[in-house]
Amino acid sequence: MNTNINPAANVVFSQEVADAKARGAAIVALESTIITHGMPYPGNLEMAKSVEAIIREAGAVPATIAVIDGTLHIGLEAEQLETLAQTKGAMKLSRADFAFAIAERRTGATTVAATMIAAARAGIAVFATGGIGGVHRGAEQSFDISADLEELSRTSVIVVSAGAKAILDVPKTLEVLETKGVPVVTYGQEEFPAFWSRASGLKSPLSLDSAAAIANFQKTRTEFGIHGGMLIANPVPETDEIPRDEMEIYIGRALADAESDEIQGKAVTPYLLDAIFRITEGRSLKTNIALVENNARLAAEIAVALTVA
Repeated sequence: MNTNINPAANVVFSQEVADAKARGAAIVALESTIITHGMPYPGNLEMAKSVEAIIREAGAVPATIAVIDGTLHIGLEAEQLETLAQTKGAMKLSRADFAFAIAERRTGATTVAATMIAAARAGIAVFATGGIGGVHRGAEQSFDISADLEELSRTSVIVVSAGAKAILDVPKTLEVLETKGVPVVTYGQEEFPAFWSRASGLKSPLSLDSAAAIANFQKTRTEFGIHGGMLIANPVPETDEIPRDEMEIYIGRALADAESDEIQGKAVTPYLLDAIFRITEGRSLKTNIALVENNARLAAEIAVALTVA
């Protein structure tokens, strides 16, 4: 049974999340585009269940976020997760069309930006994802910059990722985050990670070595009235990474294919990810799943630390 946050706003909590909020337990938000747009059924469902289980094992409660028939769900019941994993044609929701899907009674999966909005609305402070969007390569001509960066500058949610997606212009992405005043903290190393790879060749603006230290940093920001999100860059485990030099070859081939096929706008990222999956013969997806699971574990540890900070 779902518990309404605000019936007029078409928002409901799953029973597990409602119970967690009632007792002040740690909660971790999860996006849903990785389910609807990231991989086919039933692999997407298995991945979603695995990520939720990891969060529970670490002492927190998972809250997978999605819009279903115009209702914003903060946490999905088992049957809803199963249905979403098999849904065809779900919208891919960011800040611009998040409210549109609710107003028009549509079904949509939340990206980083939309998940941050929903998590903040529900009082959830930590969100685990794979990698954030950012400044696309060639943005000086295309002006293609993800709404994720703007959301990080304005919405007070800790986002745990494996860095920015390596198909992007990572140096420019870090520059934009710096300009917008977003703290970028790499966990456990001083080099900013590059999604499938632990190394990017770029020094991280900040680094911390424990979930407790990250929670304390956020507490201090709150005490000083500093609003906006925080990006935690969590390197993929060594055993699962694809080295940076190798990945750049694959990315170069995928970018050339995208240019040849005249792919533009929102279609660019899914096209590139699919091309890299094909070029690496599925290896990139295996790494993607590993990094999402790794991020979920750290996000749960941070959420737990925040409850005692």
